[in-house]
Amino acid sequence: MDLAQLSDDVEAISQRYAAHYGFRRDDTWFLLKLQEEVGELTQAFLRRSGQARDKGLTPVELESGYAAELADVVCQVLLLARHSGVDLEAAIERKWLYRLRVT
Repeated sequence: MDLAQLSDDVEAISQRYAAHYGFRRDDTWFLLKLQEEVGELTQAFLRRSGQARDKGLTPVELESGYAAELADVVCQVLLLARHSGVDLEAAIERKWLYRLRVT
């Protein structure tokens, strides 16, 4: 999966979503939306790990919900980085991937 293309695709979806529901995506929205998604990921994690009510969901549904919330968090990070003008690929290279070349 190409991160730049994924970012473009997620941006297009987010723009359509905002236009449909009539809200403005500003600095605050991008950060708070990420926080909201992290909260939903936390809920899914707790349900999946048996530390919260499973709400009658099957193990397969719990796994699927957890995966979906992980995807939401990743997509919101991409949107926040894009909105902030951060080259996420370069930042990941500098912060993480350089370690592959350190001997």
